[in-house]
Amino acid sequence: MSDAPTLETFRAETRAWLEAHCPPEMRQPLRGEEDYCWGGRQAKFQSEAQRQWLQRMGERGWTVPTWPRDYGGGGLTAEEALVLQQEMRALGCRPALWSFGIWMLGPALLKFGSEAQKREHLPKIARGEIRWCQGYSEPNAGSDLASLATRAEDRGDHFIVNGQKIWTSYADLADWIFCLVRTDSAAKKHTGISFVLFDMATPGVSTKPITLISGKSPFCETFFDDVRVEKHNLVGQPGGGWDVAKYLLTHEREMIGAIGERAQAQSLGAMAAQSLGRDAAGRLDEPMLRARIAEFEVDEAAFRALMQRFGEQARARQAHGAFSSALKYYGAELNKRRQELIMSALGSDALDWRRSAPRDWLRSKANSIEGGTSEVQLNVIAKRILELPGA
Repeated sequence: MSDAPTLETFRAETRAWLEAHCPPEMRQPLRGEEDYCWGGRQAKFQSEAQRQWLQRMGERGWTVPTWPRDYGGGGLTAEEALVLQQEMRALGCRPALWSFGIWMLGPALLKFGSEAQKREHLPKIARGEIRWCQGYSEPNAGSDLASLATRAEDRGDHFIVNGQKIWTSYADLADWIFCLVRTDSAAKKHTGISFVLFDMATPGVSTKPITLISGKSPFCETFFDDVRVEKHNLVGQPGGGWDVAKYLLTHEREMIGAIGERAQAQSLGAMAAQSLGRDAAGRLDEPMLRARIAEFEVDEAAFRALMQRFGEQARARQAHGAFSSALKYYGAELNKRRQELIMSALGSDALDWRRSAPRDWLRSKANSIEGGTSEVQLNVIAKRILELPGA
């Protein structure tokens, strides 16, 4: 759908549906992580409105608007999906679902999964029925992910998996895991890796939360002791997991990079003025901080425009394959700056541990590590985008 009149009809219909079906409570700005809806078998909804909003969006396929309808998606064109995003933003609608299945596994299954795997897993992801976690990093295989040692022994119709993963986000709350395992220890390290899926309730799977300096424990150690994984849960070819992993990582880096444009419930300037006072002209009564906030907001607007441009290029299949590293790097650094400014804007209130600000500030330090460190991203940018000699 590309002609303007038809697209405008879609816009009007979309706006009317959102106004009729998005509960007022779901039009309020997100206050913190407690407002996110992750779905899954263990889902605990904050309110009936949150449950209704997920159900309504899931039934319409709008949690994954561009996925095919056969797999639980909305079947929208890129132009229609952009209209939906614009209308949700205009009305203040919260995302109905936050999901590693949507951001990472779903795109990988659409590209590499069998038809049976797509029909089994994608509709459940779209409806928020299954919550996924990512089994990539290991104690001795972080930035050098291809050195992973978790092994999967071929037993005919199934694998037996043994090993350990670390920094597995929300593993203790997840229902299933998408996991990299070594199926051929004699092959070169990149070519002996396979990509498998399995239920976290499978005997032999255990998790242990890692307490962070923020006091939260979103990351876990994950252990596999003689875990049986059926062969039909192998995605792609045996030994072909590295191709799946690389493709998935581009989507993960885009997801992490997107934190650079997340809006706060209140602007930084208003937040600072409320805490620190205003001058005679009604401006924040801290000139240096006012200048830092203005500089940040210009960079934030530029990053938002860059994200939009990248999306347009990706839909036209003109985007550079490595540009997700640039988005991930800058988005992570931008969010760290945002959290620093929030701490400055709140003044002495920032020391109140009951508020989310100090915890969010501490949590933001991980942005430049998770999904590939900033140093790794800069190396990718130097080699693959700038093509610098000797990089």
